[in-house]
Amino acid sequence: MKLSAIIITRDEAANIAACLASLAFCDERIVVDSGSTDDTIAVATASGAKVVRHEWAGFGPQKNFALKLAQGEWVLSLDADERVPAALAAEIMTTIASARADGYEISRLSTFLGRTMRHSGWYPDYVLRLFRRERASFTDDLVHERVVCTGSVGRLAGTIEHHPVMRLEDAIHRLDAYSSAGARMLAASDRRISFATGITHGIWSFLRAYVWRLGFLDGREGFLLAVANAEGTYYRYMKAWLASRRRE
Repeated sequence: MKLSAIIITRDEAANIAACLASLAFCDERIVVDSGSTDDTIAVATASGAKVVRHEWAGFGPQKNFALKLAQGEWVLSLDADERVPAALAAEIMTTIASARADGYEISRLSTFLGRTMRHSGWYPDYVLRLFRRERASFTDDLVHERVVCTGSVGRLAGTIEHHPVMRLEDAIHRLDAYSSAGARMLAASDRRISFATGITHGIWSFLRAYVWRLGFLDGREGFLLAVANAEGTYYRYMKAWLASRRRE
């Protein structure tokens, strides 16, 4: 069974080599880049990946473009800040050799500012990443896209290693970018948004991560993550509210 790995990138020179190295077991590795200004393309090419440039269209559309380039019967979708440990790689190959489902969810174990997060809603964080190419596609969401599989879905025992935020500056950059994309989606949905919406949703986001999802057990990093979640939610709604006010 041929297995294709797909990754979308932009300025991921610090991550892409390790990501691609963990995907050495795949038959092909495809990187779709949306205008990197660092050495992402050079590093990915040197690592043996097929690199294609494609103008940014949002996370969902970008990943669907990458999916169209895949030639394998099976596809493994990974982000540049993710890694596939050897044990998971072996499980994936064994699974697709005699698959009983059309797609498989895989848990992610993430770090935040260098700390492994086992609470805060970040673990086990099952995501559908392995699927038959002809039975799945990504939603067209600008952010927080997901895979939709038309067949049966199972789960693997292994875990993807995820390193999304190494510095506080990275968290601030991500919450700004993600909140802007999320605001555009909110504005397009015609949902009624008031000034108070951002405040209430921001408070709820903090309480959900830090209290209900036991983020306090993740130490100081758990508190910082809950604050980042709250800020991202607050800015998403406030940006959408300001956009609606400008239209009026």
